Amino acid sequence: MQLTTMVSYENMQGVAVVTVDNPPVNALSQGVRQGLLEGVNKALADDAVQAIVIHCAGRTFIAGADITEFASGPAEPSLRDMLELMDGAGKPVIAAIHGTALGGGLETALCCHYRVAAPGARLGLPEVKLGLLPGAGGTQRLPRVVGVEKALQMVTSGVPIGAVEALEAGLVDEIVEGDLLPGALAFGHQIVARGAALPRIRDRDDRLQEAREDPAVFEQFRRSIARKSRGFIAPEYNIRCIEAAVSQPFDEGMKTEARLFTELMRSPQAAAQQYFFFAERQAARIPDIPRDTPELPIARVGVIGAGTMGGGIAMNMVNVGIPVTLVETSQEALERGLGVIRGNYDNTARKGRLSEADVVQRMGLINGSLQLQELAQCDLVIEAVFENMEVKKDIFRRLDAIVKPGAILASNTSALDLNEIASATARPESVIGLHFFSPANVMKLLEVVRGDATAREVIKTCMGFARRIDKVPVLVGVCHGFVGNRILFARQTQAQQLALEGAPPHQVDRVLYEFGFPMGAFQMSDLAGLDIGWNAETSRGETIRDRLCEAGRRGQKTGAGYYDYDENRKPTPAPLVAELYTEFAARAGIIQRDIADQEILERCLLPMINEGAKILEEGIAIRASDIDVVYVYGYGWPVYRGGPMYYANSLGLDTVLARLRHYWQQSGDDFWRPSRLLVELAEKGGRFS
Repeated sequence: MQLTTMVSYENMQGVAVVTVDNPPVNALSQGVRQGLLEGVNKALADDAVQAIVIHCAGRTFIAGADITEFASGPAEPSLRDMLELMDGAGKPVIAAIHGTALGGGLETALCCHYRVAAPGARLGLPEVKLGLLPGAGGTQRLPRVVGVEKALQMVTSGVPIGAVEALEAGLVDEIVEGDLLPGALAFGHQIVARGAALPRIRDRDDRLQEAREDPAVFEQFRRSIARKSRGFIAPEYNIRCIEAAVSQPFDEGMKTEARLFTELMRSPQAAAQQYFFFAERQAARIPDIPRDTPELPIARVGVIGAGTMGGGIAMNMVNVGIPVTLVETSQEALERGLGVIRGNYDNTARKGRLSEADVVQRMGLINGSLQLQELAQCDLVIEAVFENMEVKKDIFRRLDAIVKPGAILASNTSALDLNEIASATARPESVIGLHFFSPANVMKLLEVVRGDATAREVIKTCMGFARRIDKVPVLVGVCHGFVGNRILFARQTQAQQLALEGAPPHQVDRVLYEFGFPMGAFQMSDLAGLDIGWNAETSRGETIRDRLCEAGRRGQKTGAGYYDYDENRKPTPAPLVAELYTEFAARAGIIQRDIADQEILERCLLPMINEGAKILEEGIAIRASDIDVVYVYGYGWPVYRGGPMYYANSLGLDTVLARLRHYWQQSGDDFWRPSRLLVELAEKGGRFS
């Protein structure tokens, strides 16, 4: 029987099966809530029904709320109304979980008397990633089942746990091998035959007792996540809700959860994080590439260069079972690169995240070679050598004569002209940029750089392949620095100018850190290495970077750069660097002064926004939100501020324009000239969309 377009009902051997079918993820849309409400009511009123199974069609259990309703507010019935009915049901209600039970989906399962799960199921409360907390009893029920410490970990990280871990924690009652629905029906019959009182999670408090006896657990937990949660407000609100579960009766705890949920829903952080949720998904959509565009098979990958980038890129492939041929120019460099990869895996194994068998299996997928000819049968070849145009063109010229027809030739260049690189081949349609971010085996972002001649199927293949290796791909066009580095160049230019005018590097970095970046402009340079792109043979001491590199101060790796570093790489301001800026300022006729934090923040961030507007104006990025995805995943822009283009909208483009004009007039420097697109939008009262 079809109850709504999204929910059906069937009596199977005395067990009512209420099935949700709302693809792709069975979100708790209005039709789902209405159908579940009607289905449970129907089962409770039918004497022929002894138990109820909540079941989902497709590839997953309920994977969360329908967040498209957040802006308008959910229609009746509310999720709480539906869950209260299930929670108070006089017949056993069993959740049959496969795929993922996330957010409101897990809250639905927690209102059932029992939960059975397929072996591959995953369960979690990821609302914190949207700047929220579970608002339908999740923070009150979860700690009553899994205990306070486990609940704190789950709600503040948003990371789901697997079925086995959930069984051990008490979150599920049984793992069903084989077909889930027959197993859930059998479980239901066992419960009916047992005839025991129906357990309600709200009535349990045994798992809360330890925290009641030792309330210091909450402060200890806050300290343990302080670094990771810096700047975010949602983790703290989630912790307060778990505290309420421990210190208040259930109904009072529910009121606390509702109040704090409402506060978060109204917060700028929640708005930014929800915007970003959609921005990330939108980035995968390429307007001029039809859905039926074929993808090319990628079964074997070649990587040229076994340095930091090449080794990290290779790890991405073998992590998902793709064999790699890793090519270097000397045996020493090859062995060094393979040794670094092995060391990375060994470190991961020591932390318990990989088994020794996993390490052996992954290393076994890497074939080291000194011969480009061994790349002949690769489906994708990624060049990851240093940033020198002639070297890269020579490699692509040689690959053109070696690699099979139809293979994709990719460059990991971070700034060079991809079209010029492609011109070295007779197949520019097969050439694409795959700009990984360092460390390549960790960073999620992948800038997919589209050349003038790059074929549609090559683009689609690479966008899909990026997701296969667990990256977030963003398609960008060709210009110096593409999207991420081009915007970064603008910020770094102004950071240097601020230091010349009197703001010491540690002040500039502190302001950026307090805004939410993981580190400031100068610390980032030290981490990357000041000698990237620097040539000792041609250096003439003409810039501060030249002088630092000539003095052996090349960043963290040498223990000194813009900062001095101790053995733990802890930075302290370097007197030598302050002296250099004073010297160079005097040479340029700049009178140094004290500079306020607000000016530093504006002069670092406004150029980023303006450069982003120029990128949109030139068509280098498809949409403003793509720029935001690049900056959150690639450069540590705090997600609770949405990204530079979203941040500009939050400030108001008229304000952004006025401040750009202020610095343009004050300095007389065309660096501050506002983008034409920004001027047009600001004068019309518009926004970056």
